[in-house]
Amino acid sequence: MKKVSILLLVLIMVSATILGCSSNTGNGDTEKTVTAGFIYVGPVNDGGYTTAHDNGRKYMEEKLGTKVKTIYKENVPEDKGEVVKAIREMVDQGATIIFATSFGHMDGVMEAAKEFPEVKFAHCSGYQTAENVTNYFGRMYQARYLSGIVAGMKTQSNKIAYVAAFPIPEVIRGINAFTLGAKSVNPEVQVLVRWTNTWYDPASEKAAAEALLAEGCDVTAQHQDSTATMVAAEEAGAFSIGYNTNASKAVPKAYLTAPLWNWGIYYVKAVQEVIDGTWTNTPYWGGMDEEIVGLDTLTALAPEGAQAKVDEAQKKIISKEWDVFTGPIKNQTGEVVVKEGDKMLDQDMLSFDWFVEGVVGTIPASN
Repeated sequence: MKKVSILLLVLIMVSATILGCSSNTGNGDTEKTVTAGFIYVGPVNDGGYTTAHDNGRKYMEEKLGTKVKTIYKENVPEDKGEVVKAIREMVDQGATIIFATSFGHMDGVMEAAKEFPEVKFAHCSGYQTAENVTNYFGRMYQARYLSGIVAGMKTQSNKIAYVAAFPIPEVIRGINAFTLGAKSVNPEVQVLVRWTNTWYDPASEKAAAEALLAEGCDVTAQHQDSTATMVAAEEAGAFSIGYNTNASKAVPKAYLTAPLWNWGIYYVKAVQEVIDGTWTNTPYWGGMDEEIVGLDTLTALAPEGAQAKVDEAQKKIISKEWDVFTGPIKNQTGEVVVKEGDKMLDQDMLSFDWFVEGVVGTIPASN
């Protein structure tokens, strides 16, 4: 009897242990940990674009905790072979979803997706998809418009410099939105564009900004990855609209505000879908209403009355009462391209190849 009692007690203890383990997730399943890989075009300390993506990675880790493990590689050039190599290394480390963060990574992602059909890929700002490939971006043009309001009210010369990376729809769309915002409060303003044909090259960015400042611009804006444009503005005694991250400490005498990314909003969403088994290749293009994009706090250098104008426009955008590319909109030659009351379709915004009225510059033919 004593042996039977001991045996019964052991069985009860084992059963309790099993039940306790099986109730950890509430549904009898062991919690799944996903390894997510990030491919960066620049260094994580660039103070701009790549820093913003890496902040998004950290945000995701904070929100998902032990459900996710992340790995990343910096300075991966926009070369198919280099991208495929980086992806292979990440798959070897267990990555089951990989985020490629630069437009020029697209060809490498599409190539690697064929080699690793079991891995999910998300490519930033691209347009190609496959069964295991999606693309993602945010409606940054909304925040660009708001920043244009600030710049348009700040300029005294009515000339604003815009240092731009590559002549692709993403960049053209941003220039146009910024210009429309500036002209909404200052119809006389001109936005002078200079191309660098690079995402991250502080020397080229600064040289382009200096050339525009020498032409009489007193405010700068940028679609570049570093703070070099803003540094040039501060050194010239001008003011600047940044991009990607807050640069008030880097250029305290020039920084007005900046369109900001919170990439973590999308990263949390995508990885949680992988965990839940609900991930699809449907492209993502969220706006200010989802908080993936927004305008940084205006500094004390911002012009009087700018906050009220920004708040007014932001309210209309978030409520979807109105959006940036709503007519009438004219092109550089003064021709009405979007009629009054009409709103540009996403497919048209995603294929922008013309400048709005007020932009001074040309769009080189793409290679």
